[in-house]
Amino acid sequence: MRKRSRTVALAIMGSTAFALAGCRDEQTAAEAFPSEAACIASAQQGNLFYTEADCRTAFASAAQDHLETAPRYESLELCEQEHGQGNCGGDPAQTAQGGGAGSIFMPLMMGYLIGSMMGGRGVASQPLARTADGRFSTPGGTSVANNRGAGQMQPGAFNKAPTTMGQPPMTRAQVAQRGGFGQTATTRSTGSRSVGG
Repeated sequence: MRKRSRTVALAIMGSTAFALAGCRDEQTAAEAFPSEAACIASAQQGNLFYTEADCRTAFASAAQDHLETAPRYESLELCEQEHGQGNCGGDPAQTAQGGGAGSIFMPLMMGYLIGSMMGGRGVASQPLARTADGRFSTPGGTSVANNRGAGQMQPGAFNKAPTTMGQPPMTRAQVAQRGGFGQTATTRSTGSRSVGG
């Protein structure tokens, strides 16, 4: 059953081809998980490029990156417009710095991507947030179909996005100008394959 589900995931990823065939040489193995526990369960079944320890390290790194780089909004309504109802919360960094709660909102982390780094240098990770259209996206703009699946991606998909921590939250006008989180993410993900499940 597991072999079949991975085959389906890879087939779905293969449906979004690279614009340039030459990019294939630069791809890295990648997998999406809804939680740290799901990654650990997969590692226990004998994965090729990550261990249980990698799952824990990658999750911790993704969670920190999410806190630092996830989009921030001036209202809960605006955040949920971009990420779906029930998929947003207050900014924990603002609360921790004594700024109180309720004036800055950000999407919840809904899983993470891990990727095998070239040259056997371990794994890299990226947090995933849900988009309004039901997909998932990293803060850097890599858009994937699901938060569970495996396939190949360009290493650039794991580059850390610019920090949003401590920056003014986005207003409705700014969100409209950039076309929304989901649309922007899809545009930025040119050259990346979608992870499906």
